[in-house]
Amino acid sequence: MTAALLGFALFALLVTIAPGPDTLLVLRNCLRGGRRAGAASAVGSAVGSMAWAVAAAAGLAAALQRWDAAFMTVRLVGAAYLVVLGAQALWTYRRAATGSTEAMGEPGGGDLTAVRAARAFRQGLCSCLLNPKVGIFFVAVVPQFLPEGHSVLGVTLLFGVIDAVIAAGWLLLVALCAGRLLQWLRRPKVHRNLERGTGGVLLALGIGTAAETLRA
Repeated sequence: MTAALLGFALFALLVTIAPGPDTLLVLRNCLRGGRRAGAASAVGSAVGSMAWAVAAAAGLAAALQRWDAAFMTVRLVGAAYLVVLGAQALWTYRRAATGSTEAMGEPGGGDLTAVRAARAFRQGLCSCLLNPKVGIFFVAVVPQFLPEGHSVLGVTLLFGVIDAVIAAGWLLLVALCAGRLLQWLRRPKVHRNLERGTGGVLLALGIGTAAETLRA
């Protein structure tokens, strides 16, 4: 059992540290709302991962994998969400590029673009919940690590907790490191380039996911 837990934990860590939408969202919200918003996004993403683990344990992810219509619907909704986030980032970049100072102010006060912790948490949660690949990850990977003689439901839930803790730890580390660089990140040129870069990547991920889904 210990070997199975360690093996899964190592695999989950390798998957988690690969840059993806959750990491980009944490970095972007650190810039717009500070370390607290970045940490809230990280926690939201971890909660979403745990929710997928519970769903996988109950068989929902397996059903999505078999039922093409459901899988396609969830993927398209997730792609649309990424496109919306990307468009928001590019809009913020456009405002900053045209000389608006509101997009570069300190969080709170009169900054209309600042991201509060509650909103950042919801964004992190939705970003993960609308990514069915997280559920498929559990369905495809967990069986490879299941030890004999143990409850599939119980072990899958335990793996889910491990994955959520690893995801939260890594993304919180990202938020912490980004928080220390906030003064540099809030420089107008850096801010504009980051908004443009993350917006472009999120748009590309959303459009790419939608195109891949519609081709399938």
